[in-house]
Amino acid sequence: MTFDNPATDPLERIAAALERLAPPPAPAPSFSEAGAYVWHPDPDRLEPVETVARVDLVQLIGIERAKDTLLANTLQFARGFGANNALLWGARGMGKSSLVKAVHAEAVAQGLPLVLVEIARDDLDSVDRLLAILGRAKEHRFLLFSDDLSFSHDDTQYKSLKAVLDGGISGRPANVILYATSNRRHLMPRDMIDNERSTAIHPGEAVEEKVSLSDRFGLWLGFHPCSQDEFLAMIDGYCAAYDLRIDPAVLRAEAIEWQATRGGRSGRVAWQFFTDLAGRHGIAV
Repeated sequence: MTFDNPATDPLERIAAALERLAPPPAPAPSFSEAGAYVWHPDPDRLEPVETVARVDLVQLIGIERAKDTLLANTLQFARGFGANNALLWGARGMGKSSLVKAVHAEAVAQGLPLVLVEIARDDLDSVDRLLAILGRAKEHRFLLFSDDLSFSHDDTQYKSLKAVLDGGISGRPANVILYATSNRRHLMPRDMIDNERSTAIHPGEAVEEKVSLSDRFGLWLGFHPCSQDEFLAMIDGYCAAYDLRIDPAVLRAEAIEWQATRGGRSGRVAWQFFTDLAGRHGIAV
């Protein structure tokens, strides 16, 4: 057997064979079958989510400033006006991801064409392909959501995130905005930042690219541990929403005991307590 070009023909044949073995990407959805999707690469596809796990915006108590700010930013974007990418950072269990899903629901309830698309941190290297799909659906506006975002010292995924924030040569599609949540304000551990700065020849440049990544978000919203009064107010709000009536003194005592056994207070702990309480009173949540 002979090849016209022996230097390249075998490689081309191998590449063609691999392409035949790889499953083709699924066609882009019409975005009319669902209000939310999850991005999966290899093969690239957007999987519709029939029911998004979320709580109502009014039930998110103790984060009023963040709630008002993110809702206003989201409605501006959904209406076709200027808006910023947002980083929601801070204490665990204080409603960061719940707030993102709640403001999306509020925008949809107002009749705005906003679609929620979740991308996992480990899939960020495929985000350019996702942006190409979303950018072609110009009749919709997309809230791209990445939950629990953080990077380690040897991580290169953050470079893909910059394509969403900065846009690269082609630019981020005008109909896409990014909301990310993280426990870290700078998306990488503080001790790692300090260590790399102290051992680098040029300390100011060693981690500047990674640290400045959070600066590329136009909107920062901080979430901090809640007080006992805020914790109890969250539970009161859940009781009111589900019409669960219980003696206030009993409710307070049980709630304080619950948070003591968990070693802390947060919106997540408040919901876990209420879930147990509702179950004991025969109420489905």
